[in-house]
Amino acid sequence: MDSTTKPFLQCCQELVKVIDDYPAKELHLIFPWLVESVFGSLDGVIVGWNLGFLQACSNQYNIVMDFLNPSGPMMKLVYKLQAEEYKYEIPVSFLPGPVKVSIQEGVLPDCPLLNNKLHFPLSGLQTLSLALNPFEYYMFMFASSLITPKNYSLRQHVSSLDSAYFVLVDTYLKYFLPTEGSVPPSPFTYKRGSVSPPAPRAPSVPFVGYGIHSTSLLKRHISHQPSVTADPAAQEIWRSEALLQVFVEMWLHHYSLEIYQKLQSPQLKEPFTPTEEHVLVVRLLVKHLHAFSCSLKPEQVSSSAHSHTSPLEELKRVVVHRFVQQKLYVFLQHCFGHWPLDASFRVVLETWLSYIQPWRYTGEKTNPQTDQNKVVPEKWSLFVQENLLMYTKLFQGFLNRVVRTDLVNVKNALMVFRVAKVFAQPNLSEMIQKGEQLFLEPEHVLHHRQHRCFLSPGHGGSFLSARQPVVTDRVFRVKSHVYGLEGQDCQYKQMFGTELRGTVLKLIQIIDQARQTAKKISDQSAEVAANNSFMSWFGMGSPDLNYTFNGGEVDDTGACVKKTHEFLERSLDYLCQIFRLNAGQLSQLMATLGSGQDDGNSKQLPDCVQGENGLILTDLGRMQVINGLRRFEIEYQGDPELQPIRSYENAILVRLFFKISSLVNERFGGHMDALCSRPDFLGQLGRHYLASPEAAADGRRRSPETRLTAERYRRPRLSLRMLASYRTLLMLLLLYLFGALFSFGPMSSTPLILTGGFLYGLLSCPVWR
Repeated sequence: MDSTTKPFLQCCQELVKVIDDYPAKELHLIFPWLVESVFGSLDGVIVGWNLGFLQACSNQYNIVMDFLNPSGPMMKLVYKLQAEEYKYEIPVSFLPGPVKVSIQEGVLPDCPLLNNKLHFPLSGLQTLSLALNPFEYYMFMFASSLITPKNYSLRQHVSSLDSAYFVLVDTYLKYFLPTEGSVPPSPFTYKRGSVSPPAPRAPSVPFVGYGIHSTSLLKRHISHQPSVTADPAAQEIWRSEALLQVFVEMWLHHYSLEIYQKLQSPQLKEPFTPTEEHVLVVRLLVKHLHAFSCSLKPEQVSSSAHSHTSPLEELKRVVVHRFVQQKLYVFLQHCFGHWPLDASFRVVLETWLSYIQPWRYTGEKTNPQTDQNKVVPEKWSLFVQENLLMYTKLFQGFLNRVVRTDLVNVKNALMVFRVAKVFAQPNLSEMIQKGEQLFLEPEHVLHHRQHRCFLSPGHGGSFLSARQPVVTDRVFRVKSHVYGLEGQDCQYKQMFGTELRGTVLKLIQIIDQARQTAKKISDQSAEVAANNSFMSWFGMGSPDLNYTFNGGEVDDTGACVKKTHEFLERSLDYLCQIFRLNAGQLSQLMATLGSGQDDGNSKQLPDCVQGENGLILTDLGRMQVINGLRRFEIEYQGDPELQPIRSYENAILVRLFFKISSLVNERFGGHMDALCSRPDFLGQLGRHYLASPEAAADGRRRSPETRLTAERYRRPRLSLRMLASYRTLLMLLLLYLFGALFSFGPMSSTPLILTGGFLYGLLSCPVWR
């Protein structure tokens, strides 16, 4: 406690000395406090070291990384306590939602992390805790710090990819789930022997993953029973399993598969909402697990005899399918259904694209130029089939999102391009279509079963077990995957079916419309840039306060709009490749789209229906507004005298002339009304000089509220605001200089200027027209 008040470097140095000098019996008492001091408390009250905001440029960064790395002092403390088999409690209330609800209902959830660690007290389930060993406790607190809401006095804008937390996750994954070699053994041994190794695994016991009716390797490994005869590799792999279990449970298991299946929709109102930082770490986990799985030795992949496979190699074989697939699928479904319709969805999108492209993480060096046309190897067809919903159902979810977004925005256009490019990889669409054909095979082809009972990773399915029948039927695998995740009564919608094809054609139309809009914006931007020259400072450019681009955002101009056009153009080509649309079909589709449009469409109102409170946009109208095809006329309809001060006006003069004109209008308003109401020449002249321009505006459609409030703005009034314009001031200055050339002083020039202005207004009066 005394060290925490000292400078950070000195604090860490003293903690290292304490860890080295004190016995485990005393360190055991401060371990929970120390872990909370580093990672923060589970309730977020204690912030800890703020690893998510600690950047490499910080002076503390290297100190923290040395202290927390897998071979550093903190892990040494973990192993020191692990040798004594201490336990640390985690309240069940801090577990992910589905796990917590299951326990509170008195049902032991299918979660290997909880195996043999829960004790149901007589006092009730509300006080239940989880008893974890030091390594599990450390990793649990580390993983929880990512998702625990914290009260920060000042939100810092930093890059999550460079934070100490992100780098530590990557370091732990590479250390405990290595792609080369084996897990390094614990560097610390004590007189009681090795660091709390698990019971040895019999060679015939397979990985089954999250099974309800089976005994998994994970459940057998973490039993904390020392054995001096155990295989060293089997002793050390328990740390890999524990880390994997904690990360998957704490980062992915926040949504219930059972409720999702009942609703057949991701629209469940769940209390947990992931952040961008959370999803970025999930993507890092997915990428590393793919690399870890792809590092499996070729002879181990082709070998059917698993009895000679090391535990680490066997873990590589099934890690993605057995531990990640189910929870990641529901996690992504929730994100696809609930994430805001903005560019921040990119992190979710890239996580999904990383999972469905395991061939990118084989470690093979590829040329980026030739990589675009690289055929997806046929060996990945089994992965595609066993993850069919990851390709088809989430692609449909992406379509539902993208048809509601502004594709003129370059960031949204980039997301469409990314997805289209991935799915257009040679041979991938054929693999997906083959998987759909296997799923749609009639039931009678499954001749080796009496009834349909498809297993899933959550229901004991395994094709690796020597004790269970070896399933070679790919039809069974695909059906097991789909029914296991979507339920036995799911209605599967084909990605290459008629219904989805209609949605794709609609997307192609939207892309083409957005592409045309982007071109208009680009042309308009160039025209405005050419017109707004230096003289616009004097108000001689475009003075339209209501001018705005049709669609797009502020950053979607210039070079960004050109990139938008390029992304949309290439997306069209990729979509045509994926769904086999030839040039003739595409031309016909565009011709159909173009026949209903003309250059005047952008001047028309969006498609609407009349409601009780005014116009209501239809679905077509929303699409037209989002993509900038049509728009409502947005203009200032308030008091013209109260418009914002323009860049070509002098702010001091605007306010001064407003006060003067307000006094005149207040004092002589009745006389002005009487003058303008006269039908003779003086009445015409008064209406010309005193009536506001809005009084003579054309009959454009306005809202009822605007019509009521606009009446008082149309009363005759004196307006001196034009005298505050730099253009007017410049003209007056030139006139005074011109008068000085003929020896007219300011006093003589002023009456002449007023007389000339009056005569000009008199000649332009409507009475002479």
